[in-house]
Amino acid sequence: MGKDMTASREFPETRRKMLAEVGAGFGTLALAGMFQREGLLAADGDGQNLLPRSGHRPARARAVIQLFQNGGPSQMDLFDDKPELTRQHGKVPSQEIETFQLDNNNVLLKSPFSFQHHGKCGMHLGETIPHISAIADDICLVRSMHTGHNNHPFAINMMQTGKTFAGRPAMGSWICYGLGTERDDLPGYIVLRDPRGYNTSGKMVWSSGWLPAVFQGTEFNSGGDAVHHLNPGKNVTASGRRRALELLATLNRRHQQRYTRETELEARIQNYELAARMQLAAADLLDVKQETRETRSRYGLDNPTTAAYGLRCLMARRLVEAGVRFVQIFPPVKPSSQPWDNHNNLPADLPNICRQTDQPSAALVTDLKQRGLLDEVIVMWTGEFGRLPISEAKDGRDHNRNAFSLWMAGGGFRAGHVHGGTDDFGYAAVEDRVSVADLHATILQQLGLDHRRLAYRVAGRPERLTDPDVTGARVVDGLLA
Repeated sequence: MGKDMTASREFPETRRKMLAEVGAGFGTLALAGMFQREGLLAADGDGQNLLPRSGHRPARARAVIQLFQNGGPSQMDLFDDKPELTRQHGKVPSQEIETFQLDNNNVLLKSPFSFQHHGKCGMHLGETIPHISAIADDICLVRSMHTGHNNHPFAINMMQTGKTFAGRPAMGSWICYGLGTERDDLPGYIVLRDPRGYNTSGKMVWSSGWLPAVFQGTEFNSGGDAVHHLNPGKNVTASGRRRALELLATLNRRHQQRYTRETELEARIQNYELAARMQLAAADLLDVKQETRETRSRYGLDNPTTAAYGLRCLMARRLVEAGVRFVQIFPPVKPSSQPWDNHNNLPADLPNICRQTDQPSAALVTDLKQRGLLDEVIVMWTGEFGRLPISEAKDGRDHNRNAFSLWMAGGGFRAGHVHGGTDDFGYAAVEDRVSVADLHATILQQLGLDHRRLAYRVAGRPERLTDPDVTGARVVDGLLA
C-alpha cells in the first residue's frame, strides 16, 4: 500500500498507451471544432455575453441604424414613379390584384404627387420627401423588395426576425450575438421609440427570442431622462453606492450559481451591472444639448413637427458614435401606431408623416457623412411592405406584399444607385428582385458575418436569421460598392 500509484495512472508509461487512453476524446474535440467552424454551436460562455467578437470575415461596417417605418410606405407615391398608372387612372387593371381589406374599388389610382430627378445620379423621387431627395447621391434605393405576408404583425416579424411568426430573435439580437458590442457601459442593441406609446407589435419587435436574453433590445427614452431610474438619488454617497453594488454583485453571482441555465437571470444580472456602469456614461452621452445649435437645427429640434423624431435620430448618431452596435428608431404613434398605413386620405396623411420624418432621416445621413462615420455605419430606412396601385376608400391604398421600396446608406452600399424595378403599375417586383432574407444576408456580410454560419442550435436544429435552406437567401452583390 506504500507504493504511490498516482503517477502511473495520470501519466501512462508510453506515448502509445497515452494516445490509446485519451483517443476517444480527440474525436469529440474534432467534432466540436467542425461544429465551431460551421457556426453550429449554441452560445457558450463567450457567446452568452456582449464582449466584442470577430466576425467570419473582414467587416465593411461596424454598426446599423434602422429607421423603421410602421405601416407600409407607399412606393408609387414616394420612390417609384409610374407614368402608366397615371395614364390608366380610374380604369380596371388587366391583372388580378391580391387585396387585404374588403373595401378596395379595383380601379387604378394615380399618385397625387409629382416626381423629379435629384442629385448627380438623377434619382427620381416624390415631392413629399425633399430632404431625402437632397441626399439622393448618398443612398442606395431598392425598388424591387418583396415579402411574405400582407398583414402588419406578420410582415413586421418578417422584416425584423426573418420569419412571419412570432418568437424569433430580432436582427439586432442576431448581430449582437455574432459581434458583441464595443462598450461595456452601454447595451449593444438600443431601441428609441415614441415616448407616447408603442408601434404595432410593441416589444416583440426587439425580442431576443430563444437567443440568450442579454441580446434583446434595450429601450432608451427619447423624452425626459434617457434611461429610467438610472440615478440613485441625492442622499446616496459615492462610497455607499459602491459598497452596495459590490454586495449586490456578490449576492447576484451566488444566486446565479444555483440557476446556471437561466439566461433571463443572467441577462438581468448583466443588465443591472450595466446600469451601474451607465450611471457614469449614459447621462453625458445622451445629452444632446452638447451639440451645436446648427446640428440641432439640422435634425429639426427647433421645429415642433420634427423635434421628436429628430431627437431620436440625433440620439442614434451619438450612440453609434460611442460604439453601440444596433440602434432601432420608430416613428410617431399618433395619429396611429402605424402612421404609414394610408388606407384612406392618402393625399393628406402621407405628407403629414413625411413632414415629421423626412428632415431628420436625411440629417442623420448627412451628419454621419460629415463626421466620417457613414462608411462604417449602415442606415436602413424601411417599412414592412408596400401599397397597392388600386384605390381603397376613394383615396387610399391597401397593403401589398409583392412590391415595396426601401433605401440604405453607408456601410459599403452603393451610393446614388437604384436597384431593381416593378411592373408598370408598381404592383409586383419583376426586375432584380430582393427578398427580406436577401437583404438580411447582405447586411450581415457588410458587418463581417456569414449568414450561413451565424447560427444557434434550438431543439437540435441550427437556426439562422436568414434560414437559407428554406428561403434561398443570398448576398445581393448589386447593392454593394
